[in-house]
Amino acid sequence: MTQTQEFKPVWRDLLGQPEAVGQLQQAVEHKSQGVHHAWLMTGPPGSGRSNLAHAFAAALLCPDDGCGQCKSCVMAAAGSHPDISVLATERVVISIDEVRELVANSQFGGSLGKLRIMLIEDADRMQERSSNVLLKALEEPPAGTIWLLCAPSEADMLPTIRSRVRRVGLKVPAIEEVARLLIEGNGIDAKLAHQVAAEAQSHIGMARRLATSSEARSRRRETLMAALAITGVTSAVNTAERWLEIAKKDAEALTVERDAEEKAAMLKSLGLQPGDAIPNNLKSDLKAMEESQKRRATRSVRDGLDRILVDLMSLYRDILTMQISANVPLVNEEMRPGATEVANSTTSAETIKKLEAIATARIRIDSNVRDLMALEALAVALRRKVA
Repeated sequence: MTQTQEFKPVWRDLLGQPEAVGQLQQAVEHKSQGVHHAWLMTGPPGSGRSNLAHAFAAALLCPDDGCGQCKSCVMAAAGSHPDISVLATERVVISIDEVRELVANSQFGGSLGKLRIMLIEDADRMQERSSNVLLKALEEPPAGTIWLLCAPSEADMLPTIRSRVRRVGLKVPAIEEVARLLIEGNGIDAKLAHQVAAEAQSHIGMARRLATSSEARSRRRETLMAALAITGVTSAVNTAERWLEIAKKDAEALTVERDAEEKAAMLKSLGLQPGDAIPNNLKSDLKAMEESQKRRATRSVRDGLDRILVDLMSLYRDILTMQISANVPLVNEEMRPGATEVANSTTSAETIKKLEAIATARIRIDSNVRDLMALEALAVALRRKVA
């Protein structure tokens, strides 16, 4: 695809990914000759891998290869297309039952056309048993069934799955591109847009959240300030508890509104109004939804903790760049005074050890080590020696 060739409207929300979009649009334009049955979209958080997969699904099913306006494209955008099945788990891991159900559904042909799209977001959350169930479906796919998998990297998938997919890699959008998106799409002040784009490290969703929520920005700043203030074991323990509290507050802010909207929509679909008594025959449906929301809250806390660790890593990378006199912009420009003080009072070797401690904490939490225990160990490792 040449640089002068324009992309179809269905790709308009993909920011700074011309190579990936070009690769997939070519596949769509030649779909009459056959489309590979399995694709893996990889890229760091915020790069838009799920958006890319959804756009690819819509383009494959569109009579005009992704016009964005036809009935098929409108249904795809609304998440109601009968020929697109999406597995987007609210759990920490994707269960084997969820994968089995999706595989079973993949045996049916398309309702409106010849193709049936099976899309798994966060495919890296599948455990080995679940991945093996998917593997069997990839080995003998029904005619017209196309699998789209999304994961941070190829290494997150089993080698046997990697060997059966066509890979599409996404890159991190430039800070300037993310800032421009916030300015043009959300009306954010230019200075704030560039600040949060840098602080989010080009994660589009996080940048938008920081730009539109002063509370989110305050919580992030408090997280980093607390790390720089750790001077002993007692303050380390207190800071770890505060980090966990911040993660829970962040998760609550994200889930409470969504849970309320979800419950109201369910009650409306059942012909009930808020405050109405729930008939006995419907209580099981409501309970199942509430259990799903609890699992989502658990995952949201885990994601919140990981965001804290990513932010801490960016802070100590800033400190390290100062110590080695690297001529690169800081991620956390507003933290420059505190970061400079730490950079001048510690060595680069000490900072590297702290970065390693943060990486270890991420692994421990991902391995289901008790959250507070992992945070306390990290906070102790980050403490500053006071003369």
